[in-house]
Amino acid sequence: MKKASNTRRRELTDLTMRVVSGTASLIGIFFLVWILWTVGKNGIAAFNYDFFTALPTPPGIEGGGLANAIVGTLLITILAALIGVPLGLFTGVYLAEFGRNTRFGGMVRFTINITMGIPSIIVGLFVYTLLVLPFKHFSAYAGAVSLAIIMLPVIARTTEDMLNLVPNSLRESALAIGMPRWRAIVSILFRAARSGLLTGILLAVARVSGETAPLLFTAMNSPYWMRGLAEPTANLTVTIFNYAMSPFDDWKTLAWGASLLIMATVLGVNLLARTLLREKTK
Repeated sequence: MKKASNTRRRELTDLTMRVVSGTASLIGIFFLVWILWTVGKNGIAAFNYDFFTALPTPPGIEGGGLANAIVGTLLITILAALIGVPLGLFTGVYLAEFGRNTRFGGMVRFTINITMGIPSIIVGLFVYTLLVLPFKHFSAYAGAVSLAIIMLPVIARTTEDMLNLVPNSLRESALAIGMPRWRAIVSILFRAARSGLLTGILLAVARVSGETAPLLFTAMNSPYWMRGLAEPTANLTVTIFNYAMSPFDDWKTLAWGASLLIMATVLGVNLLARTLLREKTK
């Protein structure tokens, strides 16, 4: 009798958790679809030839586009990747291959974990005091450094986790034939974990693609084409921030269009990362 009662209790608990988790999933999907529909419906109206090729117009004058912000966003993101990806990979390699059981490795791992939880606005303030105040101007490279700091811990943790999944037999085989350790890491371990490493890099890029707070303190914004890295640089996220609060309807439409462009880019990068990860697990 007691055994049957325990069985019914477990079945009831299992059913309750299924219902709760399923309901939570449906709520999340509902809001996701709602957001996608709202941004898509309002943003598609801004997509035209001028949106991708023209500069913004002065306040009160209709037309124009966000070509400079699109180019600025791409440039800042590429610069951030050039800084953050190598540092993140090297850090992850150290944690997985050299500092796994060392005190310094534990300190680095703890620092990486803390850095992942730091709000992006704090990173922006840090880079502002480091690269903006001393030079007395905003710049593209300051924005790139702030985004690279956000990318670094994501790539480092992903690299460490992916390398830890590689069987030790591959390391031992490479070292047994006299291969230098650095070459074994680059030629053997990186090749074995390439899908996971690429997934981490793509997720880190997607992570910083929609960041606004760091760029507000570092790259700021500009209505003009950039002429160098050491000047305020137009970017989509700060443009959305400025245009969405403006009293001009055409600016708000452009803000919706920029939001749709960022959302589509981030969604595409995430889908690509998941596809690569799925191929890795097969």
